[in-house]
This record gives sequence, structure tokens and C-alpha cells, in this order.
Amino acid sequence: MTSKFNNVYVADRYTIAGVYEKDGPISDYFDLIYDKDFYYGCDTFERAEEKMLSNCILKLINRAKLIDSDIDYVISGDLENQIAASDYAMRDFNIPFLGIFSACATFGEGLLIGANMIEGKRANKIIVSTSSHNMVAERQFRNPTEYGAPKKKTTTWTSTGAVSLLLSNKKSKIKICSATPGIVQDKGITDVNNMGGVMAIAAADTIKKHFDDLKIKPDYYDLILTGDLGIYGKEILIEYLKDMDIDISKNYEDCGLILYDRKRQPVYAGASGPASSALVLCAYILKEMERGKYKRVLIVPTGAIFSPTRSFQKDSIPSIAHAIGLEVSE
Repeated sequence: MTSKFNNVYVADRYTIAGVYEKDGPISDYFDLIYDKDFYYGCDTFERAEEKMLSNCILKLINRAKLIDSDIDYVISGDLENQIAASDYAMRDFNIPFLGIFSACATFGEGLLIGANMIEGKRANKIIVSTSSHNMVAERQFRNPTEYGAPKKKTTTWTSTGAVSLLLSNKKSKIKICSATPGIVQDKGITDVNNMGGVMAIAAADTIKKHFDDLKIKPDYYDLILTGDLGIYGKEILIEYLKDMDIDISKNYEDCGLILYDRKRQPVYAGASGPASSALVLCAYILKEMERGKYKRVLIVPTGAIFSPTRSFQKDSIPSIAHAIGLEVSE
């Protein structure tokens, strides 16, 4: 069921990006870029992601001129086992923490939960965060890069970055107006190198529910964005929705194709990871909304919620997608 909100606003945000993101088309929009290497001044990739996320939350709090006690909750998740990057990063703060996981759709889940809490007057200020790290994800879900395993063209490149967004009940230029939670979908795909194909059905199901619940059509939005389907998943989604008599082709793009330039960068089918859609939304899209380019945007982060162990046991891969509607405030 789609929720509608009247009093949920984007107060501020902060983005940190990495080496590959620096060379992408929207690099000028990031608040901070660490382009030396993947280590972020740490001795392991996992500690690098933790530090990146902790710094992102801290810089957002400082930018908003707040202190820990001003924040009711931090909602965060990532790809590392037991959402370790988020758990470890929150040791640096004295703020109630809700750890969540929807794989690459985690940021969408966080926005959905935070918006419902603020609209329900259970909180006034909530930080929604996420992160991903290419090398952490490669080691956990595929093979360490040192192994040199060849990749299929449908493979996506996990983004390296951290994002924090401050939700508030105080009016600002951009509001969250609606949110549609996803339902887990599974088409029986077992190929871990085809995440776009896995997640496209979840995106299609959630988008259709969003339109049906609100009784709107695709042209209600200036822009419809999915999280990280990549070039092949994008094409599959368009076809899925056409079979449902929904045509999004005129105002649709995928964040995985915005973050990187596939013609110049060896990123295969495009970007993935929880930071992918979050970086594009918070650094680029929200800025363009503030400048007047877009008035209404629907973002649908997508996630393949699978376990490597289950994949080794030949199980199929489930997926999920959550839709968040944003509008420029009047």
C-alpha cells in the first residue's frame, strides 16, 4: 500500500564518492571525493567503508549545525555481512540506530521508514544513510579482484561511496510526498552476474503498484529513476511494463547509467551497490530539482537480496524495489 505524506522534507544531505565516481559524468556534484585509492586512509577495505560512512554522517550533522541529541534516529544499511559498515560506524555517535537491509534498495527502504516515522509524529529529524565499497562487495559476493576471474557483460560495477540525508518535519524546498514498499519477487534466475535481469521484475511490480495506488500515469513525473538495473535490466524493465500497458520510456533512466560513463569506464553494464542510487539522487537529482529542472521525481532503488551461500546451493535470487516520490514544495 502506497503511503502519502504531507509533512516530510529533505533538510540536507552529504555525499562522499570514490575513485571511479570521480571519473563519472556527475563528479562535480559530490561533496567530497577520495580519489587516491580504495583504502580511504585505512588498512583494509572494510575499515575504509566504515570510515567513509562515519565521516558522511558527521559532516551532515555539522553542515546542518546540529548535535547528536538533535537527531531522533539514524537509519542505515550496507552490503557487508551483518550490515557491519553501518553498525561499526555508529559507534562514533550517541544516536538511536536502526539497521536495515534491502541490498541495493536499502536507501529507499530507509527513506520509506523515516518518512513514515516523521509523518506519524514519532520523530522530527532522522538521518537516512547508506554506503557501498567496490572491493568489499567483490570479496563478499564474487571473487577478490586479485583472483582475476573474468566477468560477463551483464555484470555491474559496485559503487564506492557513502550518502547521508536528513529528513525533517520542517518545510524545505523538496518534500517526500509518497512511498510504495516493495514485495519480494523471484523469477527463478540463478545467475549472480545478471543482477539487472533479477531486479527488473521487482521494479516493474512496485512501479505498477505505485501508479495504481495513486491513480496516476508515468507522465505525472518529470523523471522516473530505477536504482541499478544497468543497461540490460533497464531494457527488460521497459518491456515488462509495456506488457502491463505502462510506457515509461519517455521519462525514464537508471541511476546505474548516470553514475558512470560506460563508453570511457570499464564498468560493464553500469553501477550497482546501495550507494549507486543514493549518490545519484542526493548529489545530482536533488540539486537539479532545487534548480528547477525537475518538479516531480520518482526514484525506485532496486536490490537483489541474495546470499552467496544460497547461490552456491543453486537457489534462485529474490529481489525487491521500493518507490519514493519527491516533489518541489510550493
